Amino acid sequence: MAKKNRKKKKIIIFSIIGVAILGIAGGSFLSKGEKPIAVTVESVERQEIIHKVTGSGRIEPERNIELSANISALIMEIAVNEGDSVMVGQPLISLDRTRYEAAAEQASSRLKSARANLAKISAIKEREERLFEEKLISSQELEAASASFQAAEAEVSTSRAALKSAMDDLSKTSLLAPTTGIVTEIRKEEGEMALGSVFQADVIMSIANLSRMEVNVDVNENDVVSVSTGDTSEIEIDAFQDTLFYGVVTEIAHVATTTGLGTQDQVTNYKVKVKMLDVPELIRPGMSATASIITDRRGDALAIPIQSLTVRPVNSEESPPENGESKKRGENQESTPKVRELEELVFVLADAPGGVIREGVLSEVDGVEEIKVKEDAQFVHLRPVKVGISSETHYEVLSGLEEGEEIVVGSYRAISKDLSHNRAVMMESLEGGKGENSRRQESQE
Repeated sequence: MAKKNRKKKKIIIFSIIGVAILGIAGGSFLSKGEKPIAVTVESVERQEIIHKVTGSGRIEPERNIELSANISALIMEIAVNEGDSVMVGQPLISLDRTRYEAAAEQASSRLKSARANLAKISAIKEREERLFEEKLISSQELEAASASFQAAEAEVSTSRAALKSAMDDLSKTSLLAPTTGIVTEIRKEEGEMALGSVFQADVIMSIANLSRMEVNVDVNENDVVSVSTGDTSEIEIDAFQDTLFYGVVTEIAHVATTTGLGTQDQVTNYKVKVKMLDVPELIRPGMSATASIITDRRGDALAIPIQSLTVRPVNSEESPPENGESKKRGENQESTPKVRELEELVFVLADAPGGVIREGVLSEVDGVEEIKVKEDAQFVHLRPVKVGISSETHYEVLSGLEEGEEIVVGSYRAISKDLSHNRAVMMESLEGGKGENSRRQESQE
């Protein structure tokens, strides 16, 4: 009796295993031996797309004047402090005047002497002219008197110029504010020497108008071609968290700045100046900032997420990969050229296998009739598209898609590697959980 019971149990167990094997085999047959790939999808919709070029830099005044002495002298007094407001013509720095006052007095004395000599020579010339008219002297004596007069006049002009130069040097012992603004930096102290030079400025003080500021940012050479003067910009300043400022591009450099020249880290940037429209009161020169320059805008564009766009070789549907991976060379596959033309595409959700819509024309794909379609199964079709500008999250679609079509937006591995034309898929929710189709398919298996 016990033996019969054991035999019945074995029969029941083997029957269950057989049914399970048949179910798995049937499921595999219906799905062509391929396990559906889990994907997330989104509908193609219209939205505004804003293309931005981003660059990092620092806040600087639009006009920053570095004040330096034109003469060498000891600094006697600095009349302002850093942060003080100054007006045009306001005295700022006083230099030692002693030597330059003496030079001006000497020049003034030489001018007086030259004028006295000119008066003396002028009187002699007039007397010589009268004598010549009375034919009491020769023409040579008159010419000599005229030459002496011209030399005396030249001496007066030279002395006058020397006095003017001395007075100019004397005036430079007092440095005045060339513009209205704020004293942003004082580099020297009273008692130090100001070194005046024509070839190299010895900066004593900097003055800037902090009510007019700009952001000097570095823009990569690949992006600067789309930036134009007058473009609006969004400005983020590190010191002002969660606050967005606005500006306008006023200047684009014509000469590049290159870092890491000759190395793998070589970067070529161009300086772009963005004028701030509203300047906060507590802003300071040198603060770090990021400018997002708006170069283009599409108000009602057909848009797809950036991660949904991928590339495949042209006509890749004619030689689909097995199980989402390319065949290795030599495994029943003809050799392909090393370089193949690529096309940009997305994967569109479909209820049945089919052809490829390329430039509005539906093309035939071999082997579609051999694909066994399971009830409620879903597939993806590759769809070549042309894209335009991009925002931080979306591409503008110029052609290839219609509004309302559902496209695959995840996962990254599925889009970039696993998916191929007419590949079976199962849906996952955007939160990462499995969708209704996926759960139904698992219950069937």
